[in-house]
Amino acid sequence: MSNPATQAGIGSTARPPIELPQPVRMRVLGAVMVGVFLGALDQTVVGTALPRIITDLGGNNLYTWAFTAYLLTATISGPLYGKLSDLFGRRPVFLFGIGVFMLGSLLSGLTTAMWQFVLARGVQGLGAGALFPIAMATIADLFAPHERGRYQGLFGAVFALSSLLGPAIGGLITDTIGWHFVFFVNLPVGAVVLLTVRRYLPQYHPAGVRPRIDYIGAALFAAALVPILVGLTNKQSAEWTDPSVGGLIAIGFVVLAAFVGIETRAAEPIVPFGLFRTRAFTVSVASVFLAASGFFTAVVFLPRWFQVVGGASATISGYEMLPLLSGIIISAVAAGQTIARTGRYRRLTFGSMLVTAAGLALLTQLRADTPQPLLWAWMFVTGIGVGPIFAAFPLIVQSNVPVTEIGAASSSVTFFQQVGGTVGLAITGTVFATSMTRELPAALASAGVPPQVGGVLAGAGGVQALTGVGASGAAFIASLPADVRGVVEPFAPAIVGAVHSAFSIATASTFALGIGTSLLAAGLVLLFREAPAESREAARSDERPIDDEPEVAAA
Repeated sequence: MSNPATQAGIGSTARPPIELPQPVRMRVLGAVMVGVFLGALDQTVVGTALPRIITDLGGNNLYTWAFTAYLLTATISGPLYGKLSDLFGRRPVFLFGIGVFMLGSLLSGLTTAMWQFVLARGVQGLGAGALFPIAMATIADLFAPHERGRYQGLFGAVFALSSLLGPAIGGLITDTIGWHFVFFVNLPVGAVVLLTVRRYLPQYHPAGVRPRIDYIGAALFAAALVPILVGLTNKQSAEWTDPSVGGLIAIGFVVLAAFVGIETRAAEPIVPFGLFRTRAFTVSVASVFLAASGFFTAVVFLPRWFQVVGGASATISGYEMLPLLSGIIISAVAAGQTIARTGRYRRLTFGSMLVTAAGLALLTQLRADTPQPLLWAWMFVTGIGVGPIFAAFPLIVQSNVPVTEIGAASSSVTFFQQVGGTVGLAITGTVFATSMTRELPAALASAGVPPQVGGVLAGAGGVQALTGVGASGAAFIASLPADVRGVVEPFAPAIVGAVHSAFSIATASTFALGIGTSLLAAGLVLLFREAPAESREAARSDERPIDDEPEVAAA
C-alpha cells in the first residue's frame, strides 16, 4: 500500500494512496455513496412526514428545530470528523458516523414527545456529519488524481436525487405504514453500508504518526459555531439587533477568536490554517461559500412559491423542482468526466458561475402569472450552472493538499458550503420579508382593494393566512372573524391575486443575492493556476511538499 506525502495534479497518473482491486473499489464506493444518500435524504424526507409527526407528538413551537437540530450538529461535526479521519483513518471514523446515524434514526422512530424527537434528530445529524466529508476523502484515497473527476460528480447527483425522492418517500411511508418507518428504514440500509465498509475498506493512517487530538480546539470550535449558526437561523424570525440573533452571533465570534488563537499554536489543529496558504484551497472554499449562499435560496424559496402561489402540495412541489435537479445531475456528472479527461477546470468553473448567475437573473423575473414551462427552463439553466460546483471544487482541493490533510480539507469544502447556505438564507429571509412588506400595499391598490379593507385585513391577520401552504380564497374567508367577513368577501379574489403577486415579487427578489455572489465567485476562480502536467510530475519526483501557491496540472 503506497503512502505518498503529497497529491499529484489532476492530470497526472499518480497512484492512489490505497491500492485495491477494481471490484473492491467499486464496492466501497457504492457503500459510501449509499451512506451519503441516507444522510442527504434525511434532510428532505422529514418535510412531508413532519405535519403528521407534529400531530402525533405535539410541540408545534419546535417545528423548525426538527430541521435545525440535524443541520446544526451535522455542520459542526463535519470538520472534526475530517481531521479525525486524517489522524485515525477513514474506516473507523466512517463506521462511527454511520453507527451514530443509525442510533439517531432508531431514537427518532421511537420518540413519544417532540423534544425527544428534536434531540434524536440532533443525534442523527451528529452521525451524518461524518458521511459526506469522509466519503469525499475516501474517493481521494481509492482513486488516483486523474480518476477522481469521474466519481466526484456523483455527489451532486446523489444530493439532487435525494431532494427529488425525499418528499415522495416521506409521503408514501407516512401514508401507508406510519412516519416511524421513515427513520426505521435507515437501519437495514445503514447496516449493509456499515458491514461493506468494515469488510472491504482497509485500515489506513494518512498521518503516519502517533495521533494527537486537539481537545481544546474541538471544544472551542463547537462552542463558537453553535451560537453563530443558531443566531443565523433565528434571523428568519427576528431582527439582527435581537439578542437571539446579533447577541448569539457576537458571542460566537468572540469564542471563534479564541479558537483561532489556540489553533495557530496547536500541534494537530482541528482546522489546519496552513491550508489557507495554498491558493487552490482558499479560492475553492471561498467560491463554494459564495455559490452556496446564493444558490440555496432557490432550493428553499421555489418550493414555497409552488405551494403558496401554485397551490401545489408539498410532495408535488418537490417534483416541480425536477428541472433544477436534472440540470444539477447532468452538469455535475459531465463536469467530473470532463475534468478527469482533460485535467482542466478553470474555464469550467468560471463558466458554471456565469451560468448560475444567468439562471438566477432569469429567476428574478418570476411573477404570479409566469408560465410553468418558462420557469422550468430558468430552473434548468440554474441547475446546469450549479452542478459543476459539486464535482470540481472537492477535486481541486484534494489535488492540492498533502495526503495527511485530505480529510480536513474535504470537510472544509462541506463546512463552507453549509455555512454559506445558512448565511445566504439569513440574508435572503430578510430580503423576502422587506420586499413583501413593500410590495403588498401597492399590489392591493392595483387590484382595486379599498384602503379601509386592507386595514381590516391586516388587523384580522388575513394576509398571513394567504401566504400559508394550500391557502385559497374560500379558506381565507372562512378563517376571518365573522364581523369582518362581510366587508372583505366581495374583494376576496382581488386580495388573493394581490397577495400572490406581492409574494412572487418578494420571492424573485431573493435571487438577486445569488447573482452577485456567483459573479464574485467567477472572479475568484480566475485565480486558479493551470500548468502542464510535466511540471507537477517533476515536483512529485522530488518528493517535495506542495508550495504555498501550487500550480495545478492539466493533461
